[in-house]
Amino acid sequence: MSLDMYAENIMDHFNSPRNSGEVKDPDIKHKEFNPFCGDQIELTVKLRNGKEIQEIKFQGKGCSISQASASMLTEIVKNKNIEEVKKLTKEDILDLLNIPIGPVRMKCALLALDTLQNGIKIYEQYTKKK
Repeated sequence: MSLDMYAENIMDHFNSPRNSGEVKDPDIKHKEFNPFCGDQIELTVKLRNGKEIQEIKFQGKGCSISQASASMLTEIVKNKNIEEVKKLTKEDILDLLNIPIGPVRMKCALLALDTLQNGIKIYEQYTKKK
């Protein structure tokens, strides 16, 4: 695929985001904010047996990179074990986006992944205390 086609894919996810909205009665609800550009992502997640992502949705506002990244992330993590999701890396997200991302936009690209992984950490800490 050419760079233009990847950019079109990002704009498609930005203009028609997948899994947009909010999960009813989520097990995980977490929001993060990028203070440098104002991007926001809130993820809500319903788990199956406390271990697998059954349903995931996001709400947010911000640039095309942050919002497309969130849309793409929700597609790839559905039905995955949270242990697999915790192992996702910056490179995995950059591979999804498949366009050059400079240092200024890196936080935008990783905001959804950071939000999800931090939400999982909080969920695990909370459930261990029970």
